[in-house]
Amino acid sequence: MPYRGNPLAVVGDATGLTTEEMQRVAAWMNLSETTFLLEPCSENSATADYRVRIFTPDRELPFAGHPTLGSCAVWLEQGGVPRTPGVIVQECGAGLVQIRSSHNSGSSAGNNPGTSPDSPGNNPGNNPRNSPENSPGSSSGSSSDSSPGNSLDSSRLAFAAPPLVRSGPVSADDLAAACALLRIDPNTQVVNANWVDNGPPWLGLLLRSAEDVLNLRPEAANPHDLFVGAVGPYPPGSAADSADPAADPANPADSPDFEVRAFFPVRGALAEDPVTGSLNASLGQWLTAAGHATAPYVASQGAALGRDGRVYIDRDPDGTIWVGGAVVTCIQGTVEI
Repeated sequence: MPYRGNPLAVVGDATGLTTEEMQRVAAWMNLSETTFLLEPCSENSATADYRVRIFTPDRELPFAGHPTLGSCAVWLEQGGVPRTPGVIVQECGAGLVQIRSSHNSGSSAGNNPGTSPDSPGNNPGNNPRNSPENSPGSSSGSSSDSSPGNSLDSSRLAFAAPPLVRSGPVSADDLAAACALLRIDPNTQVVNANWVDNGPPWLGLLLRSAEDVLNLRPEAANPHDLFVGAVGPYPPGSAADSADPAADPANPADSPDFEVRAFFPVRGALAEDPVTGSLNASLGQWLTAAGHATAPYVASQGAALGRDGRVYIDRDPDGTIWVGGAVVTCIQGTVEI
């Protein structure tokens, strides 16, 4: 649904802009991320369909998830045709990322996350009839709507989770710092902790329940510039009987298995992201590998901010994690820089 997801500003033709100009625009937009579409670099010109640069209000990111889907949707709306039918290849700071259409890739059935005793311890998109060709800018948000797109369905896209650049157990000091930031007790509220860095340096915390995640009341300051993601499971069967606050009785397949919250630094303060593809990607890799979750599953995010995001995690037979979400264009216009 429009205005219930995570907004993203996309500059559709950023040719000629300097890094300083891009950062200035992103700071002025003051959204979680602003992206800039460019031609692929020469070394990727035969492989990538386009290149994207991703900025928060105060820094550039090598990769982010909801900006990947939103940027791809704008590229499709503006007439982009992938080199390989059915698959888009995006170039970003983290490398090449594959994107494809995704419908109903997640399911709330059959998961029992978070309790295995053997487990180790960032939108545009979707109605080409209303989309002017070559529109240089769009501002959009993730949503649960679907509608036809251009050659691929740009209203529901999924990206292949990039490899983690850092994983493994979290030190006692890092865990203590993350828990102090979220004001929780690492000994009683944390089931597991792991580095889940895929560009943004996420530290993942698996809490006992979705309720624990929703009840987080973090500090306002973030002096150590931590990126912390918290995830907790809904009770099995709660979506079916509407026991959880995010369940949709009219659409059980859209009811969540997990609640996710993402906290990141902005100018020394702690900010919260409404819907976070990069974090959900790395959490999907960690949780499924550690036995805390079984794909496909659905994650809910944004409820603490008055949003209603849904992220759909799926897994190919070869182990590739796909992260899906819906996108919808909310604003289109011209950007003067």
